[in-house]
Amino acid sequence: MTRPTTYQASRAVAATIEAHFARHLAKARARGERQLAPAPGARAIEAMIDATFWASLRPEEGRFPKISLAFMPPELAGQPLMFEHPLPLEPGILTKLAPAVERPAIHLGIWHADARNATSEQNGEGPAALHVWGATRVVPSFGFVLEDVEPGLLVIKHRRAIGFGKYANVAVVMGEQIKVIDEKGTSLPDCPDLLKALLAFNSAANGNERSDSVNVLVQLAASMRAHGHGGSLLVVPVGSDSWRHSIVQPILYSVSPPFSALAELMSRDANQRSDNNWEASVRKAVETVAGLTAVDGATVVTDQYEVLAFGAKIRRPPGSIAVEQMVLTEPTIGNQAVVVPPVQHGGTRHLSAAQFVHDQRDALALVASQDGRFTVFAWSPCEDMVHAHRVDTLLM
Repeated sequence: MTRPTTYQASRAVAATIEAHFARHLAKARARGERQLAPAPGARAIEAMIDATFWASLRPEEGRFPKISLAFMPPELAGQPLMFEHPLPLEPGILTKLAPAVERPAIHLGIWHADARNATSEQNGEGPAALHVWGATRVVPSFGFVLEDVEPGLLVIKHRRAIGFGKYANVAVVMGEQIKVIDEKGTSLPDCPDLLKALLAFNSAANGNERSDSVNVLVQLAASMRAHGHGGSLLVVPVGSDSWRHSIVQPILYSVSPPFSALAELMSRDANQRSDNNWEASVRKAVETVAGLTAVDGATVVTDQYEVLAFGAKIRRPPGSIAVEQMVLTEPTIGNQAVVVPPVQHGGTRHLSAAQFVHDQRDALALVASQDGRFTVFAWSPCEDMVHAHRVDTLLM
């Protein structure tokens, strides 16, 4: 029996998500990639979002569930854990299974109940009858993943083509609110220098990745957000010392020589990146650098990822004016830029980061709040002011 869907947002967003996966999978096939995930149909997407949304609101033994679902047949899952008797995709069953998949990188496997249903659903005929066949740690390239982050808050993701780092967010659904990620940067002003600085974050869902490409800033941002302490990361041009004018001297935790573990790993060519040891080393290096941001003050790294200092206190250089306004955007389709005072967007970290970028216009500042908000600050020469790009929707 197929369960009817009742969550309206699941129906509203399903076709958009279906088109996203169809587009990226078609591009991947055109590039000659193999071992790709199956494309989810709109009815399957709707059914998965609906069941997961209602499950996320049902506490079990006083705890709300945290669930991750992957749409894929078990034969693509490597060595999966499989149920002898697959279970129907229903909120009550997801709630009961949630404790088994709370840890990172474990997903409940979801697939069509039978081959005939798969064919009819893909042809747009009738509702999707899906079942939970077990659990997996393996997800093929561009695999559809749905994660319950907190009650009523769901994130649709796909596994990156390179299979490394944080999954790429596609959309965020919370209650009646739907935010679809703006991959092409249309939510940003048409300003080449600004786009160059910020598109790395908007393009987190970009399917045109080289097999050896890793967006280090996105990985650092995700790790900063994950440690939960809040923090600031200042990215300055390699070989420049002008950033020191915006830092209280002496710096208590200045690093000499610069810590270059992450820089050295990222300088390796494609052949040197082809083994799991490189990926594990990059993860450790990213966690090490991001961990420094938990210390009070800002961590300073070069644009080649060498650590210069941490625990640094930002100041306004003599003769500099205080920042009173900035442009605020979010990387979601339909977002409109607004001009706001920095104090309306956050606290001391955000205000000091905006001031730093105002005074050091060739730098970036990444700021994580303890509540999970994450903002990237860059100078916009076209708007002649600081631009704050709130990117939590990319990092959940």
